[in-house]
Amino acid sequence: MSAANEAIEAAAFRRLVAHLRQRTDVQNIDLMISGGFCRNCLADWLAEAAGPTIDKDAAREAIYGMPYAEYKARYQTAASDEQLAAMATSVALNTAR
Repeated sequence: MSAANEAIEAAAFRRLVAHLRQRTDVQNIDLMISGGFCRNCLADWLAEAAGPTIDKDAAREAIYGMPYAEYKARYQTAASDEQLAAMATSVALNTAR
């Protein structure tokens, strides 16, 4: 992959993160149901890509723009049983392909 492609992909990733920070009304469960991933997934992928230089908490803070516990207290609502079932169905598609 060329450096230009990496810069473009990095810019797109930063824009996605900024968009998700702005859209605090969209719950992680909603993202999991519709897309099979959420903000925590992005943080996990970031931490995996960074290796030992970024731990899970630092990666989540990079995605959320604040400590995860603070984000949860401010914006996260409880998921319904229906949402949890829909998420399980969606996540199963991640490994089915």
